[in-house]
Amino acid sequence: MKPEQLLGAEWTARLDRLTLSTARRVRGTRQGRRRSRELGASLEFADYREYSPGDDVRRFDWSVYGRTGRKVVRQYLDEQELQVTLYLDCSQSMAFADEGAPTQSRHASHLADEPAPTKLLHASRLADESPPTKLLHASRLAASVGYMALAGYDRLGVYRVGARVGEGLPLLRGRPAVHRMLNFLAASEPEGRGDLAEAFGERSRLPKLPGMAWVFSDCWTERGEEELEEALARLQAARQEVVLVQVVTRGEIEPRLSGDLKLIDAELGTAKEAALTGRLLEAYEREFAAYRGRLAEFCARRGIAYVLAPTDVPVREIVLGTLREQGWVR
Repeated sequence: MKPEQLLGAEWTARLDRLTLSTARRVRGTRQGRRRSRELGASLEFADYREYSPGDDVRRFDWSVYGRTGRKVVRQYLDEQELQVTLYLDCSQSMAFADEGAPTQSRHASHLADEPAPTKLLHASRLADESPPTKLLHASRLAASVGYMALAGYDRLGVYRVGARVGEGLPLLRGRPAVHRMLNFLAASEPEGRGDLAEAFGERSRLPKLPGMAWVFSDCWTERGEEELEEALARLQAARQEVVLVQVVTRGEIEPRLSGDLKLIDAELGTAKEAALTGRLLEAYEREFAAYRGRLAEFCARRGIAYVLAPTDVPVREIVLGTLREQGWVR
């Protein structure tokens, strides 16, 4: 991958008008654009309290004193930074891409107020571009989320999850750090077997402050749902608001293979001979839908956001459609 494949100028200009939204107000260590429960120095009024000697006289409310005789000072919500952490699945299965003709937009209704398709750059995928690998698609999504965090003066952590568990960057902050984030994501290569639970098994790989954790993965794991549930539970135990983005190809959702084939596990290397009949493919589709359903049910039960991100749906549509509809972007 190249950094310019992840974000384009037109798309970043659109991202500049968006911000990440979190269900909780968080207390950070620096001034940012996120409201916390702490009272501080922002311009958003919170409440009154009785005046005490030594209070800042600039906050004394003379209008209340004139009307009621009460001596009160104004209090304001403090705006604090949010810590956002991105986890990118770089296991070998993320190298997969659909073959054949590119697919068209499935969610055009979300884009009525956006620039014409001829102006859309890399991050939103032009209609005549070949379908990306799952890793490229996930990296574009992660880059978009990371850009919004950095543009909003939030702190950003970025980690790879794969054969080399837990490779990451020091915490980033501010727009100048965008290039470091993009270079790190662009250098990601699919390799070996990934174990999400193992990746989150050590405290050094977990955020130290409450915040928001985004996991970009195809959710193909050796131990299935058990591994995913264990991994996500560890993030929640680290006081993270978790968003799971499942990145899959259209061919994984609705396979169009046929005939006698040898199916090879991309991560384990094991193989199985199979005659892919229509009945077998229908059974696969039912099982895959059931798996997604169980995963979504677990996420809903634990208060985790679940987002399906097929590679044939442009990043732009996922951000402006699904993520905005679910309230993670505004």
